[in-house]
Amino acid sequence: MTTNTPELLPDGRPVPLLTGDELPMLESWLAFHRATLELKCSGLDDAQLRLAPVEPSELTLLGLVQHLAECERNWFQRVVGGLDVPPVYGEGNESGYALDAGRGIGEALAVWRREIARGREVCAGRALESVGRIGDGPMAGVEVSLRWVLIHMIEEYARHNGHADILRERIDGVTGA
Repeated sequence: MTTNTPELLPDGRPVPLLTGDELPMLESWLAFHRATLELKCSGLDDAQLRLAPVEPSELTLLGLVQHLAECERNWFQRVVGGLDVPPVYGEGNESGYALDAGRGIGEALAVWRREIARGREVCAGRALESVGRIGDGPMAGVEVSLRWVLIHMIEEYARHNGHADILRERIDGVTGA
């Protein structure tokens, strides 16, 4: 049976695979959630992207982009690849949430895209069963599969896209995907 599912949604996001092999399906869901984050930030100015409209939280859309760049580096380069790389935004900002007055969304998105590309390079050719090791934190030393990391990253983006949806609605009333 053939479906006529479009490859892109009207808003430009890729449609996740509905059938097929597990690795491409997981990668397609991650691509969908990455595109959703970018969509949530589109059309806003710097001040809006820095706005934390839900008190007492200091969470911002710009901070979410930076945080997810840190997540990309951590899970794909450090854990899957076993690479010893420093935090994207330096010591003391391992979460990525802290904002720098001189860094706007253009730079943050460029860094985020670079981390995504590096992660794809690290994962290229690896089987879902390949194992990496968590380097620090409460789970230091625990082995996890690439499958686990991909599922975790889908969950990470889905959770933060929920935050982004609330932030965006409070900023300018835009809702949905």
